Amino acid sequence: MQFFSDNWAGAAPEVMASLAAEARRYGTAYGDSALDREIEQRFSKIFEREVAVFFVGTGSAANGLAMAAVNRPGGVIFCHRDSHMIEGECGGVEFLTGGARLLGIAGAHAKIDSALLEAALAPFDPPSVHGGQPMAISITQQNEAGGIYGIAEITKIAAVAKRRGLPLHMDGARFANALVRLEVTPAEMTWKAGVDILSFGATKNGCIAAEALVFFDPPKAADAAFLRKRAGHLFSKSRFVAAQFKAYFEDDLWLRLARDANAMADRLRSGLSKVGNVREAWPTQGNEIFVVLRRADADRLRKAGATFDDWARPADLAVAPDETLIRLVAAFSTRPEDVDAFFVELKR
Repeated sequence: MQFFSDNWAGAAPEVMASLAAEARRYGTAYGDSALDREIEQRFSKIFEREVAVFFVGTGSAANGLAMAAVNRPGGVIFCHRDSHMIEGECGGVEFLTGGARLLGIAGAHAKIDSALLEAALAPFDPPSVHGGQPMAISITQQNEAGGIYGIAEITKIAAVAKRRGLPLHMDGARFANALVRLEVTPAEMTWKAGVDILSFGATKNGCIAAEALVFFDPPKAADAAFLRKRAGHLFSKSRFVAAQFKAYFEDDLWLRLARDANAMADRLRSGLSKVGNVREAWPTQGNEIFVVLRRADADRLRKAGATFDDWARPADLAVAPDETLIRLVAAFSTRPEDVDAFFVELKR
């Protein structure tokens, strides 16, 4: 009954087999191997255009380097106030950009409200040397509350970005989960909707420390290679990241893994809706579920071996003193029997 995080899950057997096969070979170091080049071209094929790709080890590095690549003096980044950039990266974006400021925007279900975004941008028109200047807008797909931006929502935010001459970045830590839920193509969920830079995550979906920074306009990535090296994310054996992506993309494994995780989340969500004294905190669409339940039930579940995360309660969510808000995450490796065992224990 492991529902704490998809980061807790292992790796897909296909990914491990690809790593084992690559371990028996020699290959050019520092991203110059034939396999590195092959997977870079695979990214271009998947996104239906030429892209610039930089492999890194963590999503936080991808986010920080993305912002460093578009940094401006006195730069201000506009993102949701609950975004991982603000809440979960220990000032990494500020560090890698050399002092850019993160300005949190409100919005239901951790999605930026475009009207509030416009209002936040207004004081910077024109920019002031005292207040700084806008440099980027960042959205998360799927986001920290389990929500997914629809294509129309992305396009609307992209329109705001384009009017201001700002790049739109997507933090895609759970990119595949959102993609299969929307039933669109990678191109449709990114550059065709107005996204300029993507942090492409695979670690949560069956890989091991395999993330990529993707630029949909390669000339805009001129400094990215130097920034990555300076940040310590140019791995000498980067082909082992490429080997993971090789298996990840082969026969659409990445999409199957994401569908499996989403299906188990749906099974979990459906069962929870039938249990008394448990309520969904807000609608969630991907592989994360947020529910309010009695503290006594949460304690009993943990004693029975279930793992899940206590979540910070938003101001607009009513939680009684004897209740708690928790997050449950289904991974690619979650099994139906894990979900069913959770229900059996919850109903005791």
